[in-house]
Amino acid sequence: MMENEALTSDMGIRKEVEEGIRTTFSRRLFKPFAKAIATYHLVEPNDKIAVCISGGKDSFLMAKLFQELKRHNKFPFELKFLVMDPGYAPENRVLIEKNAALLDVPVTIFETDIFENVVHIENSPCYLCARMRRGHLYNMAQRLGCNKIALGHHFDDVIETILMGMLYAGQVQTMLPKLKSANFEGMELIRPMYLVRERDIIAWKEAYGLNFLRCACKFTADAAEGEKDSKRQRVKKLIRTLKKELPQVEQNIFKSVENVNLSAVIAYKDKSGIKHRFDEEGGPEE
Repeated sequence: MMENEALTSDMGIRKEVEEGIRTTFSRRLFKPFAKAIATYHLVEPNDKIAVCISGGKDSFLMAKLFQELKRHNKFPFELKFLVMDPGYAPENRVLIEKNAALLDVPVTIFETDIFENVVHIENSPCYLCARMRRGHLYNMAQRLGCNKIALGHHFDDVIETILMGMLYAGQVQTMLPKLKSANFEGMELIRPMYLVRERDIIAWKEAYGLNFLRCACKFTADAAEGEKDSKRQRVKKLIRTLKKELPQVEQNIFKSVENVNLSAVIAYKDKSGIKHRFDEEGGPEE
């Protein structure tokens, strides 16, 4: 009897979540999701997309938004919901599986030993881990016949990356909404959550009392709420401070990499990595 009650409760939550995407959260979640797909041509007819789920709120929401997009069925495309286990603690693996069942996301789970391989790396373990994760995802997606992998990076990730590059690396660049793989022929990476705000993802999660995986990385397991004092967290705090005086600061940061005037910068690199200075070929004119 208790199992039947739990199943009924799960079905009720699932229905509420799906209805909410079509009603309450349509303007804040589905519309910017669909806008990014249309603006950046992320999904095309006959695509087979591996929707990569890490276990967090962003990727699970992305899965539900893709299901809603598929329901509209304006043109044919296929979805595979892919979960890579890099060496999660058993309780984290169970949480992902429970949420997949609760939200009716039919996941394919495969295991790797990434955490074990990077745990003793002192220099840039997070960078190495991210690269290895992506390689494994590309490889499995390709084996499943997919031509694209979808990651759950959202608008806030994009603008934070812009500032992190400027402040910590002395460069102007950001996450792109679509990239061709250099190592897996015919494969692309897409970021359909590109225009979705993190605050709206949090509001969605809290509205239905959903509990997702936070940071399962062994390097941050002892820190409350993940990377408590990371560069990204410091940049988040900086943006919140700036927003108090300049409410449109987030949009301005985003627009800054859409409105780059190459004739008004000291130097820039082209696609091949060759650096060009402002005073080449006689210099700029006033």
